[in-house]
Amino acid sequence: MGYAKLLICLLVSYVSFVVAQDRSTAVVKAAFRNASIPEDLHINFNPNFLLEVTFPQPGRRSVPVTAGVQLPRNQTVGPPHFAIRGDSGLELGQHFVVATVDPDAPTPQDPTSAQIRHFLGSNFILTPGALVGERPLNNLTVPLSNWLQPTPPAGSDAHRYVFLLFRQPRDFSNQTLVTSTTSVANFNISSFAAATHLGNPIAGTFIRVAPDPCEFIERLRCLN
Repeated sequence: MGYAKLLICLLVSYVSFVVAQDRSTAVVKAAFRNASIPEDLHINFNPNFLLEVTFPQPGRRSVPVTAGVQLPRNQTVGPPHFAIRGDSGLELGQHFVVATVDPDAPTPQDPTSAQIRHFLGSNFILTPGALVGERPLNNLTVPLSNWLQPTPPAGSDAHRYVFLLFRQPRDFSNQTLVTSTTSVANFNISSFAAATHLGNPIAGTFIRVAPDPCEFIERLRCLN
């Protein structure tokens, strides 16, 4: 058991997944539809832009996200970086809101704690990017909910972690539904968007993360 644990942990820690950023809104929309995300989140998802999400890795190349990719938990420590691809219809000085939710907590079969709010940040603005058509998003204020690393419980199937981008209305800073003391559990992104006049998301992507196999094997060892 000790050798198997070591082998799996090493594989999870060092195997790199070759993924790229999303390149087509149609492909992202299809991935959302195939994963039943619009109906589970009760959102109208018809993206106008691509939301690029990248997870920085200490001492290694950052991990970009493709819609639906499954990442090992140790690559999702974050916080992630965000960018928009596509300039048509975007205005300088415009502010955006980024939200990340898990509709599968504690398990996809019994999501009684869903949605878990893994991130909620406002006052993101566009900044010049190094790549053509890419505009990094940087927030000017502290997030309403700091990044919460995916932590699906042992024995669960992989969870979906959904990133959504909204245009920020002028009065959004007056909202009080989410503060630094608001529980992250049983959040509802569609209700929140309606109450704060966010409208429909203009971009999004998602990842899947399964329980850490090192933790799972450790629990098996303790049962023996």
